[in-house]
Amino acid sequence: MSVRAVSPVDRSVEQGAERLLSLQKPGGWWAGELESNVTITAQHLFFLEFLGLRDEETTERVAAELLARQCADGLWTIYHGGEPDLSATIEAYAALRLAGLGADDERLASARQFCEEAGGIGSARVFTRIWFSLLGMWDWQDVPVLPPELVLLGPEAPLSLYTFACWARQTIVALVVVMHEQPVRPIPADRTIVELDLGPAPRARSSLWDDAEGLLRLYARSPIQPGRAKALALAERWIIDRQELDGSWGGIQPPWVWSVIALIVRGHGLDSPYVRRGIDGWKRFLLDVENRRRPEACQSPVWDTALAIIGLRAAGVSASEPALVRAGEWLVAEEVRARGDWAMRLPGAPAGGWAFEYDNDLYPDVDDAAIVGLALRELGIGEDAVKRACEWIVAMQSANGGWGAFDVDNDAEWLHGIPFCDFGFVIDPPSVDVSAHAIELLAGMPAYRDTVARGVRYIVDVQERDGSWFGRWGVNYVYGVGASLPALKAVGFQGDHPVVRRAVAWLEAHQNADGGFGEDCRSYNDEPEGSAWRGYGFSTASQTAWGLMGLVAGGAARSAAAERAAAWLCETQRPDGDWDEVEFTGTGFPRAFLIRYHLYRILWPLIALGRYRSALG
Repeated sequence: MSVRAVSPVDRSVEQGAERLLSLQKPGGWWAGELESNVTITAQHLFFLEFLGLRDEETTERVAAELLARQCADGLWTIYHGGEPDLSATIEAYAALRLAGLGADDERLASARQFCEEAGGIGSARVFTRIWFSLLGMWDWQDVPVLPPELVLLGPEAPLSLYTFACWARQTIVALVVVMHEQPVRPIPADRTIVELDLGPAPRARSSLWDDAEGLLRLYARSPIQPGRAKALALAERWIIDRQELDGSWGGIQPPWVWSVIALIVRGHGLDSPYVRRGIDGWKRFLLDVENRRRPEACQSPVWDTALAIIGLRAAGVSASEPALVRAGEWLVAEEVRARGDWAMRLPGAPAGGWAFEYDNDLYPDVDDAAIVGLALRELGIGEDAVKRACEWIVAMQSANGGWGAFDVDNDAEWLHGIPFCDFGFVIDPPSVDVSAHAIELLAGMPAYRDTVARGVRYIVDVQERDGSWFGRWGVNYVYGVGASLPALKAVGFQGDHPVVRRAVAWLEAHQNADGGFGEDCRSYNDEPEGSAWRGYGFSTASQTAWGLMGLVAGGAARSAAAERAAAWLCETQRPDGDWDEVEFTGTGFPRAFLIRYHLYRILWPLIALGRYRSALG
């Protein structure tokens, strides 16, 4: 580093850059843990039990992890500091019983009472009920139905696979196979949850779906099922064709484990190359911490590496720094050139872009493509790859001018009315944060002027009345503002523009007394509870960085608010250049699946402080 530390900001930037450089992997990339909640850990034990692969060491380590995540009240949440969650608690309870804890174990007493009072398994999400049906703790007849014939519908059909978001699509194909076969591999009698009041099976939320489910169940029992065998064979082929080189499906847990199970029930043994590759690949997602074991639901090396490059460049690290050169070369090599599922509705669009994970050649996403493009542009390398990414991003623009992450115009809100679809977002509509990153990349390029103009109109149109923006992939309105203002700055919006003024005023009004910014995950909840948390929460390093980024981009770098935010980051930095952050500030599904990116606490502060210092000259 050539920067001489002469001020608190200088010192923080220099120490943060040194710390981040020390975390680079030998192959040139960065990858921090992507931490989720205990359902992923509990399901790992269920998965091994179904496969007949559960061993004592794994069982003990998973149990230790679940107990370590148990809150003081004996329950489990889906994010740090959150409220008790029924599905998380009941899955953790069942996994601990499977691990050998007795029904009368005092550590489970509060959880049992909570689960019974909250309605038992019958009130838990569909995923929970499917897992329990698989292991003989719930009746398959009380699981909402989706027919395998879905796979026969073309991409233009209203209820085709391609109406669903890619993460839901991959999971649904595997689950329709499993739900048709309805396999049951009961767990040992002394380790089941017979002592727990299971609760009644839930009813459909509308008479329409109730009638539809009745017809589907009648068809499932019929001796004549035209198309069913063809659908199951096609689903099996669909699954096999989409397995990645690392054994995963999309690099994420739900389609991965259910695809393995689907192949098993279709007659593939543990020695099947597809099953074996899937199981072996999943092992690489397991983390051992002391005597505990937990899986990552996903891994984020491309995303982390691109943000690391942007942060280090903002900190003043030279583009010719060997660490950055290695990182850039690694990213260029990770470009996705294959035509994945996104092309089903864009058959003539050019391929390009980047995915989130190590191996995911079928599902690049606009967010990663944009951020990697910005990172490579900082280094002055990969020009052809960035050009292809830009062309792909242009093709992926939705009709309203915004961008979703993985598909174009994937906005069929009515899907959430299907009883099966209660486990989170099953669609991928345009979001402000993804759109803002796309605009940042495309801004200033004459060839994309019209595309950018439509994107900016979308950003302006969806600004909330209070001046903020909803953050789809980060918690939440602070993230939305922190992404939108840099994009608007990139297209020439000045600090006196009404849109910018309202956003800056919102940040200033929601800054904590200590100078930081924070926002509780409950801001995603429905009104009126969600609005009470909008922009409010304990100060965190990543969210304070987003707030500071917004202030700088909004022309308020010399404001008292920006000075206080920068001071908070400087004062809370650890001696090793890192920051502490236990809060979950990343988002998988709003309200349903929140994420703690372990590198967010250093990546975003480095970007923010670097930009703040530059803005001050």
